[in-house]
Amino acid sequence: MVSNSHHHRSGTKSGHKPFKSRHATKGQLAKQSKGKVEHTKGVRQSPVQALKSKLDRRNQARQKQLQKAIERAKEDRIFDGRNGAPRIVAVVPLCADTSAEAVLNHLNTALDLETQKYPSGIHTVGIDRFKQKLQYVVPERKLLPVLDACKFADFIFFVLSATQEVDEIGEALLRAIEWQGVSTVFTLVQNLGQVEPAKRRPDVKKSLLSYINHFFAEEDRVYAVDSPSEALNAVRSVCTQHPKGIIWRDARSYMLASELAWDDAEGKAYVTGTVRGKGLNADRLVQLQDGGVYQVDKVVSIPNESHRGGDAMDTSAVINAPSQDQDSLEPISEEVNMDEEAVLVPDTRKGVLLDDHHYFDDDEIDGIESEPLRKRRLPPGTSEMQAKWIVDSDTDDSDFEDTEEVEELIETEMEPEETMDVEEEMDDATTTFGTSKSEMFLDLSPEEEAKAIAEFRQRKKEAEEDLDFPDEFELRPEETARERLHRYRGLKDSRTSPWETSEDVPFQPKKWDTLARIDNYKATKLKAQREALVGGTAAGSKVKVYLRDVPKGLAARPLVDEHNGLITGLFSLLRHEHKKAVVNYSITLSGDYEGPPIKSKDVLILQCGSRRWKVRPLFSQGGATKNNVHKYEKFIQPGRTCVATVVGEVVFGNVPVLWWKQHPNGTLELVGTGSFLNTDHERVIAKRRVLAGHPYKIHKKVVTVRYMFFNAEDVNWFKALPLHTKRGRSGFVKESLGTHGYFKATFDGKLNPQDTVCVYLYKRCFPSEAEEWYGR
Repeated sequence: MVSNSHHHRSGTKSGHKPFKSRHATKGQLAKQSKGKVEHTKGVRQSPVQALKSKLDRRNQARQKQLQKAIERAKEDRIFDGRNGAPRIVAVVPLCADTSAEAVLNHLNTALDLETQKYPSGIHTVGIDRFKQKLQYVVPERKLLPVLDACKFADFIFFVLSATQEVDEIGEALLRAIEWQGVSTVFTLVQNLGQVEPAKRRPDVKKSLLSYINHFFAEEDRVYAVDSPSEALNAVRSVCTQHPKGIIWRDARSYMLASELAWDDAEGKAYVTGTVRGKGLNADRLVQLQDGGVYQVDKVVSIPNESHRGGDAMDTSAVINAPSQDQDSLEPISEEVNMDEEAVLVPDTRKGVLLDDHHYFDDDEIDGIESEPLRKRRLPPGTSEMQAKWIVDSDTDDSDFEDTEEVEELIETEMEPEETMDVEEEMDDATTTFGTSKSEMFLDLSPEEEAKAIAEFRQRKKEAEEDLDFPDEFELRPEETARERLHRYRGLKDSRTSPWETSEDVPFQPKKWDTLARIDNYKATKLKAQREALVGGTAAGSKVKVYLRDVPKGLAARPLVDEHNGLITGLFSLLRHEHKKAVVNYSITLSGDYEGPPIKSKDVLILQCGSRRWKVRPLFSQGGATKNNVHKYEKFIQPGRTCVATVVGEVVFGNVPVLWWKQHPNGTLELVGTGSFLNTDHERVIAKRRVLAGHPYKIHKKVVTVRYMFFNAEDVNWFKALPLHTKRGRSGFVKESLGTHGYFKATFDGKLNPQDTVCVYLYKRCFPSEAEEWYGR
């Protein structure tokens, strides 16, 4: 019997309200879209976009591609023909058992050319099979010669061994070349035929390819020079491939010198070679590699090989000469003479400088007596307010570098012996390329070794304390904070509070006002780089460049032929690139560096592009701040990127930078890498001191603080400064208590008894001047 009663059909669908997508998370939206990309609706197109169709866009892309191909063909045109420019190939052996001469002879054998000797130097070989010329650059297996060779090279042959691993020298060369900037790279392997059994040889090549990919990920092949077919393929790739180039190098004109000599008739030195990169402008200064910066006197053309012996071209034809717009060698303007003026300066300051104002100058504070009037030696134009901040009468007798060192020595003498700064050079126990541990400690006596270990541990201890307790500073009971911290000031906010620069005038270096000031670095850089695009002697021209005021001893070195072992050349500088300015570089500590911590004002060797300097940089924090004030860093901590500031030559472009530490035996150890940032004359590097006090009595928000100061005069002098605690509380000094430096303070909340009360003080530091360094 069938029941006629009505019932609802069961189902699984629920009638919940739909989820409102405006509250959806990113994960829910990605799940809903399922990979589909929605086109934004309601976006108004411009008339140009509305008229473009799919064919128009495709045609535009094709035109860009053709234009790029035309530009590349134009760049390759300088290599075409018998009289074209040679392709520069640097040969860099990375293993102890590899030989550049053996590799080049293997390549010559594959090309049916005669074998010959290839000592260190420049060797030009004609490849008739591919109608090209190769200029092999064989440097000594040392750091600086290899880097100089790779600066000029279009291609680099890295030579690996199938039987030995890359040693310390080879790995140091790889890391330095990689960061300096590298053009097209080829990897050659030697001694592969010695690997037995033969079936292991492919695995060896794969292992070597994996190693080189760690430094150059785009490499996809390793050429075995023992095999004639692979050696021929390597030469074919060099002769037919377009070199990748180096950005900072190709933005300028450069030339590998095949001859550097002295012309007795002209009384000037000259450099012979082929112009590369941009056109060589005689108005711009040129950098002779490891020889200095000079002016160009004239550029003379050299006849082609096919025209020699005929009258088709005059060998003395001047094709480029400087004009009235030629750059000067003067890096700065004339110095401002410091005249002695008798100025009566009443020292009536009654409070520390906070931001841009001296507090309590109009109030009477007990216990502070004004100093008697005295004569000062001041620079002309110094205001009365600026003169009051000159502490010693002989401040102007020396540059700020000496003043900073004297102040640091004074602070060091006043600190306990346990925290004394170690400024001496240390023979550390680190292993650098080209040396061994036995060589490092061979001549050390037990006393010297014990001293070196103590200095190493002291420097390491200071770096650890600076990382755990940055900038903390404690006064001793017999010290007076006013005298010890006379150049320090307070800031309400280190990132936004204004910095009164007029107070720093008496302490700045003599040459500070004569340094170049570039208000808009980006605009000036673009203008200088665009000037290099037009005019000058065209790239690919073989010329003889005469230079002014080159020492005869530098140019008259014995040169029998071009196989002389000397690798040098010219780099043209952009406009303003020889002027002195306050320049900033980035620096990141190398992961392989295991020596003592690097401290501000340590002597380092800096390479930026084609130039090298010996510098004592100031380290500071990076980033952009509203008031352009950046905190001074005492040490470079691992994993952090700092800004290194020196007074040096201007550079345009993001040029890579290498930082080395020179050991007493002359070896260089890579300590960091970075790049050129900018020039900024108004950038303030503020050294911070943190005075710490301890809560003695706590009553709600009122706290009695002790051990920050030790006399009432110091409390009244620094009374205007805001107080902060390590747990985030802020407050101010209410009144001084007694005569031993206790004071009462009010905070924005109740303090924890284990908290620490701090006062932040700042002093401006000025960078030191860089010295040119030529590796000698």
